[in-house]
Amino acid sequence: MSLALLALAIGAFGIGTTEFVIMGLLPEVAADFQVSIPTAGFLVTGYALGVVLGAPLMTLLGTRVTPKRMLMLLMGLFIVGNVVSALAPVFGVMLAGRVVASLAHGAFFGIGSVVAADLVAPQKKAGAIAMMFTGLTVANVVGVPLGTYIGQSAGWRTTFVLVALLGVIGLIGVAKLVPEQPKPEGVRVRHELAAFRNVQVLLAMAMTVLGFGGVFAAITYITPMMTEIAGYSASSVTWLLVLFGLGMVGGNLVGGRFADRHLMPMLYVSLGALALVLGLFTVTAHNKVAAAVTIVLIGALGFATVPPLQKRVLDQAAGAPTLASAVNIGAFNLGNALSAWLGGLVIAAGLGYTAPNWVGAVLAASALVLAVVSSLLERRSAGAEGRIVAGSSPEAVAAPARH
Repeated sequence: MSLALLALAIGAFGIGTTEFVIMGLLPEVAADFQVSIPTAGFLVTGYALGVVLGAPLMTLLGTRVTPKRMLMLLMGLFIVGNVVSALAPVFGVMLAGRVVASLAHGAFFGIGSVVAADLVAPQKKAGAIAMMFTGLTVANVVGVPLGTYIGQSAGWRTTFVLVALLGVIGLIGVAKLVPEQPKPEGVRVRHELAAFRNVQVLLAMAMTVLGFGGVFAAITYITPMMTEIAGYSASSVTWLLVLFGLGMVGGNLVGGRFADRHLMPMLYVSLGALALVLGLFTVTAHNKVAAAVTIVLIGALGFATVPPLQKRVLDQAAGAPTLASAVNIGAFNLGNALSAWLGGLVIAAGLGYTAPNWVGAVLAASALVLAVVSSLLERRSAGAEGRIVAGSSPEAVAAPARH
């Protein structure tokens, strides 16, 4: 069973690497295709939008085949997309390759989580899911910095070829090590869609879009910001991304630890601190040491929001969590797309490479406002229900049962 989980983790490692590595290679890609940095940023936006669309679509398609076959299909899409990106003769073809690869992202993590949980005893399900997601975390500590270094040294196309090879290893691992399981039975699309009529589910997803979008507003353009403003060499971006990845790991662990016990306070603190740190990044980006420290904090605070936001969606969509969970993964990427686009706009407007940090600060602050609104609505709803129960006669309470 541990080998099956390892196969899933390898797939997650490849997906995480291809999603984030482009940020360290934007200048190289832009120069090769003779486009501007903001235009190259569409490679981030396009991938993110592909995840948004692909997560629900592929998850629903996955109900028609066995989980193992669907995971293999998803890894196949991932491989094809990265090969197309590596061989792209023009920018538009590379963008198409990024979108193809992105279609595998959300569904792989959604279906893979279910498979991982089914591989172990009930009391070990969370650990099995965490092991699969370890691949995504490690990608940001090892895969992304290494891919950035290889891309800057041997050409960005080499990086995408190697990522495609990771996909091949993941595909072989799933084919050989993941056991066959029956395809899902009794899944009703209408029942799954009903969760989206819940205002709290929509608010939680909006928080996901804005909160995580704040992180990507800054990180998407981290390479030109650090080389042009902080004064780092292009090769230094590699270890700066390692620092960002380490911050992600720490923040994810802290967020996961407190999500069960203090979910909303955890969101208040992490989103508020994230907005503050992103605002300060416009100043600290001018100093090498301060910039490095800020990058760690952005990674930590940004990913401290991930476990509570994901749990918030699952809690509010408890009756039909499968599609809602997959869509929320898409919501993270919608935030990535929105922030990358907005960051490109302010740079193109001549406001400088630190301007996306202000965009990120506003997005994170907006997520904090929604968190407060969500909590107030929840308290008001609970209070209203309490007053109805307390003020009703036994006959009134029993009345609905007669209809």
